[in-house]
Amino acid sequence: MRKYNFPFVEHRRIVFIIGAVIIAVGVISLFLNSLNLGIDFSEGTILHLRLAKGYQMEEVRAVLAAFDLDGVPLQRAGREGASEGREVVIKAPSLTEAKRKEIIAAFEERWPEMTTEDVLRVENVGATVGRELTREAFYALLLAAVGMIIYITFRFQFKFALAAILALLFDIFTVLTVFSLFKIEVNSPFIAAILTIFGYSINDTVVIFDRIRENMKRFGRKKALVTVVNDSINESLIRSINTSLTTLLVLVSLYVAFNYFVGGLDLKAFAMALLVGVVSGTCSSLFIAGPLWFAWQPAGKRQKNPV
Repeated sequence: MRKYNFPFVEHRRIVFIIGAVIIAVGVISLFLNSLNLGIDFSEGTILHLRLAKGYQMEEVRAVLAAFDLDGVPLQRAGREGASEGREVVIKAPSLTEAKRKEIIAAFEERWPEMTTEDVLRVENVGATVGRELTREAFYALLLAAVGMIIYITFRFQFKFALAAILALLFDIFTVLTVFSLFKIEVNSPFIAAILTIFGYSINDTVVIFDRIRENMKRFGRKKALVTVVNDSINESLIRSINTSLTTLLVLVSLYVAFNYFVGGLDLKAFAMALLVGVVSGTCSSLFIAGPLWFAWQPAGKRQKNPV
């Protein structure tokens, strides 16, 4: 039995306006700030050094500050044997050989026990891998979208499929907006997060659409379509919230772990993208997908169930 009676459909215009504002903010931010692309998507230099055990990231940034690099991504590494907790991976913009030597010399001055063996990796990397990964991810999303449209059209109807895809695109754009506004670095794991969000978000939407279809058949012409859609979303409300909260608890734990205990900025950005995507996906499934499908129905069919 439905326990809630929130008028999702009646508030669709407010939700659509809020969504339009988010999209507008995202477009402006992407135009002005673009995305903070990591070296996976732009040229850069990786320095992998072994420092003293128990070093602090603030100490590393203090050394890099002399070269105007105190804001570059850092990642703690080395979790086995004598190297446990001693290594740091520095991802900087492209550096000349002379500049790299100066930076390494500065670290050797700060940690005199360093030797040449403690310089584990010094490498200039290009954007080729990032471009290939982006292209393959785009093709994967395109194929997934086409597959979803075919499946949802076959199981429901084309307007359901279109509403679901637009809700998914809104979720992905919301993640891009957050990353652009707060200048969070976009790296390879970010692509994996986008693909995960694409798959996660559609699940809630399909469940709600399935409930709408069942209620349309169940009540025939006894209820207005607006009531059927509202009832269907409200019947799925607790399930959607509980599923999202359970997922968010795991993602928050991962974010804290990546931020303070293991991993580094790459995985931290991955967890952040998933956090934003799950929240946006839950909201779009409840407030956008169903009401958007309803808004596309002919005016005459909105008053009564068209089945």
